[in-house]
Amino acid sequence: MPKRTILNPSKTAIIANASPCNANVSPCNANASLCNANASLCNVNASPCNVNASPCNANASPCNANASPRNANASPRNANASPRNANASPRNEVSIFLKLYNLELCIFQQIQENRLEIIFCGIFAPVNIFYYCTMKKLVLLITVAFLCACNGKIQQQNISPMIGKKDIKLTGRLMTPEVLWSFGRIGNVDVSPNGKQIAYTVTWYDIEQNAGNSEIHIMDTDGGNKKQLTNSPEREGALKWRPDGKYIGFVRKGKLMEISPDGTGEREIAIPEEKQINGFSYSPDGKKLLLAIDTQVTKVLGRDIYGDLPKANAYVAEDLMYRHWDTWKDGSFTHLYIAEYNDGTVASMEDINRDEPWDTPMKPFDDISETSWSPDSRILAYAGKKLTGKEYAESTNSNIYLYNTDTGKTENLTEGTYGYDKTPSFSPDGKKLLWLSMERAGYEADKQRIFIYDFASGTKNDCSEGFDSNPSGTVWSKDSKALYFTACFDETFRVWRMSFPEGAGPGIFKQISKDGFFDYQHIQETADGFIATRSQLVRPAEICRFDAQTGEGTEISFVNRDILEQLDLPEMELHWVKTNDSKDMPVWVILPPNMDRSKKYPCIEMCTGGPQGEVSQSFSYRWNYALMASQGYVVIYPARRGVSGYGQEWSDAVSRDHGGQPERDLLSAADYIASQPWVDKDRIGAVGASYGGFSIFWLAGNHNKRFRAFIAHSGIFDMKAMYTSTEEMFFENWENGPFWDKNSEKHYEQSPVNFIKNWDTPILVFHGEQDYRVPYTQGLAAFNSARMMNIPAKLIVFPEETHWVLRPQNAILWQREFFAWMDKWLKH
Repeated sequence: MPKRTILNPSKTAIIANASPCNANVSPCNANASLCNANASLCNVNASPCNVNASPCNANASPCNANASPRNANASPRNANASPRNANASPRNEVSIFLKLYNLELCIFQQIQENRLEIIFCGIFAPVNIFYYCTMKKLVLLITVAFLCACNGKIQQQNISPMIGKKDIKLTGRLMTPEVLWSFGRIGNVDVSPNGKQIAYTVTWYDIEQNAGNSEIHIMDTDGGNKKQLTNSPEREGALKWRPDGKYIGFVRKGKLMEISPDGTGEREIAIPEEKQINGFSYSPDGKKLLLAIDTQVTKVLGRDIYGDLPKANAYVAEDLMYRHWDTWKDGSFTHLYIAEYNDGTVASMEDINRDEPWDTPMKPFDDISETSWSPDSRILAYAGKKLTGKEYAESTNSNIYLYNTDTGKTENLTEGTYGYDKTPSFSPDGKKLLWLSMERAGYEADKQRIFIYDFASGTKNDCSEGFDSNPSGTVWSKDSKALYFTACFDETFRVWRMSFPEGAGPGIFKQISKDGFFDYQHIQETADGFIATRSQLVRPAEICRFDAQTGEGTEISFVNRDILEQLDLPEMELHWVKTNDSKDMPVWVILPPNMDRSKKYPCIEMCTGGPQGEVSQSFSYRWNYALMASQGYVVIYPARRGVSGYGQEWSDAVSRDHGGQPERDLLSAADYIASQPWVDKDRIGAVGASYGGFSIFWLAGNHNKRFRAFIAHSGIFDMKAMYTSTEEMFFENWENGPFWDKNSEKHYEQSPVNFIKNWDTPILVFHGEQDYRVPYTQGLAAFNSARMMNIPAKLIVFPEETHWVLRPQNAILWQREFFAWMDKWLKH
């Protein structure tokens, strides 16, 4: 069996190069070091020491901007940054000792600002000047000694150090949870107006701080001239190029910011009433801003209803939906505001959804891509679900609205449709508008159709008739004659082109990606081609150039190359498995690194969620198949009935049959993998979340000794309790129906709770307490039932987590418990 890295909670498989803030190299304690990011006097954002004129000067300071304490690679002995700088000749002594004097005044000022009663720094400034003129080395030692004497008080500051990329050196060649959380995660990607540059965000996480931070980067479309533009302890996101290409806008802590492409001129765009924004876009002429802002509309909180009870803490509800996904309704809704904008200045702002008690953009994703400006900047198209209460909870009926900035009037373009209509996009010539539309009311996983509206003729046309997949990420070609998008076929997201026929009728589709097992997403046109993000089950997403002629992608971002080169990665295979009803089912098989096929390995079967979720090449930071395989497991990932990417008929087959054919498909996959000579049929476990958690609870009562261990996360255990406690009722009504309806009785007979008498297999149950989709009482009920049946079981509840586990330390705890449980029952 391949050598495996042991997951030891007290150790990490990562060694970061010593930073100038490392306690072992700093003259002062890491909590009080001059170069410490927690209390650094050279902090660009907080320090009175100006970067250009202070001891932070790049030529003479130990806090050189090129060797900042925020840079994990920077050594305190950097030749460009040392007090012994080769550039600091005797002719520069006066400049240097004045900077040292300023440093001490700077220290004294910061100490005063923090109300610490330490005054020696300023007192000793003249002494240090005298000594520095004659004894440079001695003055440095004196300064350091007295600064360290301040240590006890300065330690009281508790500001976290900067989170950014670290120089990672691995102690082993197999992936661990700690390695997984060291990857940089590419977020927003936007091509410049001239098509020659790409702005993008990368998020890095710090396990010790239990937090992450994202920064904005830029590069040419061939991958050259990479540069990090921002350097802030606060997250940057929602980036957009300004139409003239002179600035890149982004959001930081609810504030709209701009920065020039060369990294200079960062500025905040003041918004009237200092409102916090969730997202934004520029109008094509650059004279308007679209802002998404949370706006108080109704009174829901007890303290708002009763002004004389300001400390009352209660939610008051008279109808559905009083909570959604992971938040309770508090009476505020996301509204769209249009503001007059002039090169960094906002003159006026108007709420175009005034007094409307619904969210635009729609919850839960608040995605500003649900809006689009007309090329002449006069019309704003947006998607909205303008319903309230029970009607909102039971419906998927969103529409496309056109707001005229000249008249202030709003038109519903999709009146009379009853499924989801979303993601509008104007053609570059302004003559057409496309959006994605679902036909069936109440069905959130219906086929997404590409609708095109022709403004001249006033006609609407379904251009995707006969295309049996769900288009996503649609973008117009620059000449308005075609669309590019991604869609899943045979469990990979591929790049497609749709050209328009003469007159009405379906479009002409052509697959243009051809290179192997990849998921392509977020395709955008550049000056000389396309870019997209690309991922695999065993590799995180990176930005690549995409050649529409050859169908090949070439990676250009290389955010994680230095870590990936240190890892032995698993191999992937796509197998086709016969189901019990003789259908061909695609199944991804992920093999341990350096696998010896003459040996037998334990196996983990992944039961996907959804229930119409996709089985593709998406790289997950929790259900990570490379991580599972790297612990010595064969991993199988079956595309059972219900998943997307294998045609709409296959996807529809799960509805009102949750415990039927989809679960038999999972059993077929287990039987298939058990027959392989390199799998130990007596050491197979099954895991899953959400609907996959339902599958685990169902299999626990119906697997007939196929599995030796189970893990369920946020799973559905009691379908009746689920129906009366979840929030999006359209999902439950479509998938199962009310349990008091006679037509639904057979569906509820499949509820896992009905098979508890058959449970005989150890089970681990995870759940987030703030999960409102599948309330955490479902997990409690499953665990309680297992223990009352005297079955070995374990329960782990995360009070702060939702349907997912998003905090680094919680996620690593989750993964350690995951593998400890699998190892206990499948290896020992």
